[in-house]
Amino acid sequence: MKKLILSMLLLSVSIYAGQNFRAVSMDQAILLQDGKNKNHCNVCGMTLHMFYKTNHAASHKGHDKQYCSMVCMVEDSIAYGNDLTNFRVVDNNTLKFINSSKAYFVVGSKKPGTMSMISKYAFGTKESAIKFMEENGGKLMIFDRAYDLVKESQSQTMTAIKKKQSKMIKKGKRMYRRMCQDTNAVFRTTAEAKAFLVDSKLCGNVRGKKLQAIGMYLVHRNK
Repeated sequence: MKKLILSMLLLSVSIYAGQNFRAVSMDQAILLQDGKNKNHCNVCGMTLHMFYKTNHAASHKGHDKQYCSMVCMVEDSIAYGNDLTNFRVVDNNTLKFINSSKAYFVVGSKKPGTMSMISKYAFGTKESAIKFMEENGGKLMIFDRAYDLVKESQSQTMTAIKKKQSKMIKKGKRMYRRMCQDTNAVFRTTAEAKAFLVDSKLCGNVRGKKLQAIGMYLVHRNK
């Protein structure tokens, strides 16, 4: 029975990955960070492989941190005051991480953005970036220019995100009360809360958006 449930879960993840341009299967995703929270974005807590094609990574105090998007990486620097170095991004051709300064970014294509209405996809060669741009629109940029664009609009972007998140937190509260055993544990990040919920099974085998919503609620319930 356990094998059947696992097979069904993996199948559902694969189907979702096929429908979501940004997603890859769990075995395709490269995770550069360590620890129980390694499957989740350091800032927003979203599951990394579900947004893998827009993943970024950076180093902080000798440790790698991984993000679902450039928006979250910029937020880690601006809002949390973390001095980030060694910027890397997923090459949408090879699905491997490359040095961000050597990547070519297509900004504003018709493909979906992550944590932003404006999409940003990186490529290891100019030729592959231009081909993607010809098929999907957008503008070709280097990393510094794309990063500056995100910084310029970060305040407005985060205001919009927080409005959406407040609705999700309310949903998470209702789901927590209905689906979960109670806990007094305190969490600093959504990633921490999600890892705890998966390990403890307090809410059963909750996954996806429900897991995200409950995790967000647990972080914010005492604030």
